[in-house]
Amino acid sequence: MSILWTIIIGFLAGVIAKFIMPGDNEPSGFILTAILGIVGAFVATYLGQALGWYGPGQGAGLIGAVVGAVIVLFVHGMVAGSRQRTI
Repeated sequence: MSILWTIIIGFLAGVIAKFIMPGDNEPSGFILTAILGIVGAFVATYLGQALGWYGPGQGAGLIGAVVGAVIVLFVHGMVAGSRQRTI
């Protein structure tokens, strides 16, 4: 159940992160934004567990997932931006 919960929270976090961090290099598709939000939620969950913020069975909350999604969107924007400049 925790993986399903992380996916749901990550989906919401991806949408919120897109509103927080709009830009030209960011993914414009809704599905890609949601997928990056889900990845951000998993990153926040595992990073939080590694740092001791969350217990072994706990997932990141909405705020942690949004922070993780913003980080993933930022990294994606940097990679996509540099890839567009070299082509």
